[in-house]
Amino acid sequence: MSEKSKSNVSFKWAFKEYIWPRKGMLGVGLVLILIRSAAGLVVPGAVQILVDDVAKTKNEQMLWIVLLISALAILIQAAASFSLTRLLSVQAQHMISQMRIQVQSKLMRLPIGFFDSNKSGGLVSRVMSDVEGVRNLVGTGFVQLIGGTVTAIATIVILVKINAIMTVSALIPVVVFGIVMLKAFGYVRPIFRNRGKINADVKGRLTETLGGVRVIKAFNAEEQENKNFEKGVDSLYQNVKKSLTATALIQSSSVFLIGLASTGIMGLGGYFMMDGSLTTGEFFSFFLYLGFMIAPIVQMGNIGSQLTEAMAGLDRTQELLNMTEEDDPTVRTEILKDIHGDIEFNDVSFSYEEGKEVLHNVSFTASKGSVTALVGSSGSGKSTIASLAASFQNPESGLVTIDGIDMSKVNLSSFRKDLGVVLQDDFLFEGTIRENIVFPRPNATEEELQAAVEGAYVNEFTDRFEEGLDTLIGERGVKLSGGQRQRISIARALLANPKIIILDEATSNLDTESESFIQKSLNGLMQDRTTFVIAHRLSTIQKADQILVIEEGRIEERGKHDELLAKKGRYHDLFTYQSRI
Repeated sequence: MSEKSKSNVSFKWAFKEYIWPRKGMLGVGLVLILIRSAAGLVVPGAVQILVDDVAKTKNEQMLWIVLLISALAILIQAAASFSLTRLLSVQAQHMISQMRIQVQSKLMRLPIGFFDSNKSGGLVSRVMSDVEGVRNLVGTGFVQLIGGTVTAIATIVILVKINAIMTVSALIPVVVFGIVMLKAFGYVRPIFRNRGKINADVKGRLTETLGGVRVIKAFNAEEQENKNFEKGVDSLYQNVKKSLTATALIQSSSVFLIGLASTGIMGLGGYFMMDGSLTTGEFFSFFLYLGFMIAPIVQMGNIGSQLTEAMAGLDRTQELLNMTEEDDPTVRTEILKDIHGDIEFNDVSFSYEEGKEVLHNVSFTASKGSVTALVGSSGSGKSTIASLAASFQNPESGLVTIDGIDMSKVNLSSFRKDLGVVLQDDFLFEGTIRENIVFPRPNATEEELQAAVEGAYVNEFTDRFEEGLDTLIGERGVKLSGGQRQRISIARALLANPKIIILDEATSNLDTESESFIQKSLNGLMQDRTTFVIAHRLSTIQKADQILVIEEGRIEERGKHDELLAKKGRYHDLFTYQSRI
């Protein structure tokens, strides 16, 4: 799609979504601008009366009338300006806050694969920065563009009445300036659009750097990260430098315009005053009115630059808002009211990249209340199977069903309300232990909370903390040990009371003592729930109803612990090797 078509599509979308619904408020703003402009036109006319009539006749009464009218016009102009800013600027900021909420809400509805391909810092930039340009659409910018145009036209009419030749002479550099502006805006639009991408990349890298500061310091890699950040900042600087060239061209053109028009008018004005066809008052009045004509045109240049930047940001916002949602209501029409818990994989294949399958024709059944253990080498496809069972991904071919219903057609909210996940490196939010445990059920009772705490043996360590469950744990739970974080994650899953559980290396971060606690709590968590367990520690899955040995995206072996040992195949080799360690 060409840049021009992008611009047209974006403006139509922005007009329909943000400008037209606020036509009443923007109409009031336009009236205020016209009142402000009309009040501004009073003073140049008063100057002409002052010079040509009052000064010559020495009429003191008329002098006071002229001064009173001028003061009243200035007061009206100031009041209109205040009302305009108060009305439109506040509305613009409200619109920005609403758009940020809209974009963030849209992000939360996008599939997992989108987040795998985009840096979190970059997405933060899209939520917080890209939408700011809307203030120039629903704020003073768009209205000033229209109001400035009306003001300029009205002023031209007055100037023509004073002296048509001088008016035409002044308009020639204005036309040249307009052509320069259009060329500059066409040049700067893609630069502004690219700036948003660069800005997102730089913020994304910085977010990663701050999040991984311990790793960076551990490997003495501060200088390396500094260079990476410096490279990103330099790209941003080069982009800004390009846009400044166009902006500088517009500004210098406006200075040249004012100077050229002023010089020409001085010459022509002097000539017409000498031959008596222009009075001194008319000359001063013309000069002041000329400023009223040029000012909105120059202002329109600045506003045009702001609108161009705004449309570039809104292009990226529109692109995001148009993305297909994970829980697409046109596709996911099946609403699960009461989940039984039978999950079946039927000839499932999956690939993250086209032509690179990571699962090949996988078939198995996980019955209600059963425990299915997934074991195998790293990268064999265990986590992908779990991800498909959790509905985070859809199979490329084959079917994953829940209670006989195609998972790809199931409303995700109706499924995930009965889903619990405990990951190897589970995410904890900054805040207290209590806030992290009640995250899936903020309205849980104290009794339910305590049952989950005791079930996951969280109280075993929180009882030693001065603040107990109200202890602050820092960003991502940095103040806790790996085992403590894992027990909080399990307590969170217990409180959610799901019917389907995904345990991805749930005991990998635990010492021997913690593991014994967790194994007991996991037994309670898995009771009467359909459970998928990914484990390297094979000692933790000996009681599983079925063990699937996954290698290179295929099920190499399946059965119970004793059955697989008796086969003396891949599982036997893995178990025997671990037993020796």
